[in-house]
Amino acid sequence: MSRIPNAFKNGTAFIGFLTAGDPTTEKTVEYILAMEEAGCDLIEIGIPFSDPMAEGVVIQDANVRALKHNTTTDDVFEIVKEVRQKTDIPLVFLTYINPVFFYGYEEFFKKCSEYGIDGIISPDLPYEEKGEIADIAARNDVDVISLIAPTSKERIQKIAGDATGFIYVVSSLGVTGMRSEIKTDLNAIISDIRDVTDLPVAVGFGINTPEQASDISKISDGVIVGSAIVKIIEKYGEDATDELKKYVADMKNACLR
Repeated sequence: MSRIPNAFKNGTAFIGFLTAGDPTTEKTVEYILAMEEAGCDLIEIGIPFSDPMAEGVVIQDANVRALKHNTTTDDVFEIVKEVRQKTDIPLVFLTYINPVFFYGYEEFFKKCSEYGIDGIISPDLPYEEKGEIADIAARNDVDVISLIAPTSKERIQKIAGDATGFIYVVSSLGVTGMRSEIKTDLNAIISDIRDVTDLPVAVGFGINTPEQASDISKISDGVIVGSAIVKIIEKYGEDATDELKKYVADMKNACLR
């Protein structure tokens, strides 16, 4: 049974992202638990990949660091296994489709189910090709999280209509990364989504300040932050726990309403 609904039970969810294996697999476990303690309601775990096309330089560099440490998909599953010994927080993989294809769809989603992964986000899997994994994922109780971008206008209701878990609204055109302001008409996008589904709607890409989190929390069910968290890990390396806790706590407090 997916744990994802639990993330949205107490007001606006704060969803944090980090790249597995950066700086080490052991520290990834520690940082996931620290982020939960500080207020994260759901955590996205990035599987390192050599060509993360939707990512800005901060997360690209994190992928490079993790791959230099030879972090494999099996290592990431072991991270999840260790985390699951200590927490029931909803966990979602963020991965490009190539590593999943290479691993083997059946084996990958079977392991997701066994190890406690509740969903998967794949930025390079178009909606029209979602069927490639949807049935296999569903058989293993793993939600395939749909992304809706500012350019999705003609397809919003189609994408939202058969979405599962939650809907990831991409706030800005381009790649991930911290932005000083977000100009997309998110109200209109979210309104179109709510016309066809009651699933929670979370907004990501560019959000990095408490002020932005507060603004987004007023119109959505979840606030997603990745690059700002990864930047803290880049800066503090194996000593990032306290800084992560402080940042996550500040952002979660900004989401409360």
